[in-house]
Amino acid sequence: MAKAIRIYEHGGPEVLKWEDVQLPPLGPREVRVRHTAIGLNFSDVYLRTGLYARPLPTGMGSEAAGVIEQVGRGVRGLKRGDRVAYYWGATLDAYATERVLPAEALLKLPVGVSDEQAAAVLLKGLTSWYLLRETHRLRRGEVILVPAAAGGVGLILCAWARTLGARVIGAVGEASKASLAKRHGCHEVLIGYHDLAARARALNRGKGVDVVYDGVGRDTFVASLDALRPRGLMVSFGNASGAVEPFTAMDLQRRGSLFVTRPTAADYLDTAARIRGARELFSLIKRRVIRPHIGQRHALADAAQAQRELTARRTIGSTVLVP
Repeated sequence: MAKAIRIYEHGGPEVLKWEDVQLPPLGPREVRVRHTAIGLNFSDVYLRTGLYARPLPTGMGSEAAGVIEQVGRGVRGLKRGDRVAYYWGATLDAYATERVLPAEALLKLPVGVSDEQAAAVLLKGLTSWYLLRETHRLRRGEVILVPAAAGGVGLILCAWARTLGARVIGAVGEASKASLAKRHGCHEVLIGYHDLAARARALNRGKGVDVVYDGVGRDTFVASLDALRPRGLMVSFGNASGAVEPFTAMDLQRRGSLFVTRPTAADYLDTAARIRGARELFSLIKRRVIRPHIGQRHALADAAQAQRELTARRTIGSTVLVP
C-alpha cells in the first residue's frame, strides 16, 4: 500500500494528513513511479493555505524523482528501472511513496545528476530558466537584484544569471547566508532588507537596476520597485512573505514608467518547454555551474515540520522530503 500526504481543509501545517492511498490502475501511456526524493516548494504552502485554489480533498506536491516500477501500453522511450524526475502540476500527488503519471510528464535523469539533486532543483531550476530565458531574456551586462538570494530559487537563478553575463546583486535576510549567496553567483550581497532600494542603487552608481527578480512578495515589493531604473522590469514570481498589496498604474509611472509582471509556471512550462529547460538545467548541473544546495532533509511523513521551517524562513537552499 502506498502512503501519501493529503489535505481535507485549508489551514496551517497541521492539516497535512499522512495516510494509506490506493493507486489507480495503470492506463495507456502511463507509468508507475516509486519516489526516492521529493521537492518542497512555496507553491505547496500556497496550496495548503488556499492562496492557490484547488478542489478538496487533494494531494500535495508537484515535483519528485524516482524509479519506474511499471509502464503501461503505448509508452515509448521509458522502461522499468529508469531513473526519472518530473514537475507536473496537473495533479498534485508528489508527496507520496509512489504514484501513477502520464509518461509525457517524466524526464530521464542523465548520469551525473542524482535523484536528490533532481528533486531539489527541478521546479526551481525550470522556474529560473523561464524567468531568465522567457519572461525576460537576460542580456550580458544587465544588472539584476535578487531578494532571497540564498533561497531555493535564488541560488540557482543567481548562478545561472552570472553565467549569462549579468551583474548579480543579491539580498539576504541574515549575515550567515551572505557567503553562500556569493558562492552561488552573486557579485555583491546586501544583508538585511532595510533601505534595500538605496543600497542596491548605490552599487550601480545610483542608476537603479535593470531587472528585479523578487520571490519574497509583500515585504520587498515596494523597495524592489524603487530599486529599478526608469523603464526597468519588476518580475514578482513569489509570495514568501505574503501577497503583494494592491498598487496602481500611477505608482509605476511615478517611478519611471516601470514594467511589472507576475509569471507562473503554468503559463511557461508546457511539455516542450520543460524538456528544453531541463536539458539546459541538467547540463549546467553536470558542469557544476549550478551546484544544487540541499540545506534540509526531512522524512516525507514529517512534511508538516518541513513546511513550518520553510514559512519561518529557517531554510537555506532546497529542502528534500525522503519517503
